[in-house]
Amino acid sequence: MILPATPSQTVGPFYRIGLERFGCVELAGPDVAGKRIVLEGTVLDGDGVPVPDAVLEIWQANSYGKYAHPEDTQDKPSEPGFKGYGRIATDDEGRFSVKTIKPGAVPGPADTMQAPHLAVSVFMRGLLKRLVTRVYFPNDPEQAADPVLSLIEPQRRETLMARDSKSGHLRWDVILQGPRETVFLDF
Repeated sequence: MILPATPSQTVGPFYRIGLERFGCVELAGPDVAGKRIVLEGTVLDGDGVPVPDAVLEIWQANSYGKYAHPEDTQDKPSEPGFKGYGRIATDDEGRFSVKTIKPGAVPGPADTMQAPHLAVSVFMRGLLKRLVTRVYFPNDPEQAADPVLSLIEPQRRETLMARDSKSGHLRWDVILQGPRETVFLDF
């Protein structure tokens, strides 16, 4: 007898188990230019309960606004110690922390510029597709012209903004459902 897999069998608590060994919580080496930051936060479900087995994947440009990817052909400096990519598992209390630098602005659609941001994907049990969102930095004047932020209702943009928490550290939480739900993008 062959039994078909049910959703609870195809989507399980495997992300942390299978991806944790590929973790990378430091995206920029010591010789990389830019303002050093530590981004800390918690992944919370719709009831405010921490999610202990989520994985966040982060992509970002360097401080000059160039990605560490062969398809980024901009005439901007590349840095050997800059990974621009990280994968962070939440701990038993749903917390995560990543060390990096503040990225520079990057080109957007129709000759616009996107404000400095981190692109974040969230993987976890129960999700058939990753959730995609962004983290923007506090008090950045470039956000006023950012083409992605301009698509989001002003009162919801705060869910994408990191907050200063302590010297050199920023706070940003992922809230999966409810009235304070993080804005998720459909690119």
